[in-house]
Amino acid sequence: MLYHVQGQATYCYTGGKTFQPELPTLVFIHGAQNDHSVWALQSRSLAHHGFNVLAIDLPGHGRSSGSALSSIEAMAQWLLALFDSAGVSSATLIGHSMGSLIALETARCAPQRIDKLALLGNAYPMKVADALLTMARDDEPAAIDLVNSWSHCTSTQQTAVPGFQLQGNARRLMQRMSAINPAQLFFTDFTACNQYQQGEAAANSILAQQIPTLFLIARQDRMTTPKASVGLRQIITHAQVVEIDHCGHSMMSEQPEAVLTSLTTFVKSPV
Repeated sequence: MLYHVQGQATYCYTGGKTFQPELPTLVFIHGAQNDHSVWALQSRSLAHHGFNVLAIDLPGHGRSSGSALSSIEAMAQWLLALFDSAGVSSATLIGHSMGSLIALETARCAPQRIDKLALLGNAYPMKVADALLTMARDDEPAAIDLVNSWSHCTSTQQTAVPGFQLQGNARRLMQRMSAINPAQLFFTDFTACNQYQQGEAAANSILAQQIPTLFLIARQDRMTTPKASVGLRQIITHAQVVEIDHCGHSMMSEQPEAVLTSLTTFVKSPV
């Protein structure tokens, strides 16, 4: 489905279902150098079980036009503009990595429009090493290979699908994002994560509003380690914490059923 947001065409995957504004809405937010397809199983399943689904392509990513936004704050304002364009008064935000920061910032800016928050692969601060930032700026293919390697748990490289390999699929997606938008997309995304400083303010807003929150953590995550969200979790004392074993940062593909089960339980639980 296409919407017009801030003067640009925005693509949202609806899980193969017609969008119905009267149903509760789940908004899936991808991470750096990715698009809506990282949520393929989870978004489609929940779309067929009583929810509106909007799995978004951020500006400059996937099928959405425009330039990539340079800050988490700008991405959050863009997301709220998408709410308005889609006729969504409030929604549950499900964000992975950079997407989890966008979800946090949106909750800081407009807590009244957030039903629940699911934060996957979260870290705050989400600092990116200077060497990796330089590599993303000067040698994006090398940065893609490095991040792809670090995002997967070595015990889960193969899937049940013959000929399908997790790292290969993830690498190809990131390469495709580079081909679609060659304007240093990875560097722009990483810089936005590195510079975001509103996490504690967002966490305090979430606590004050008692927004139901889930931290979904991959135990073998080397990109956003299990310790990386401790500071936020100490503020959002009502949050649920679920850990998934045998997977790294790319948890939606490495442990898709476990992620789906955790999300389904959370979004269907009473407020």
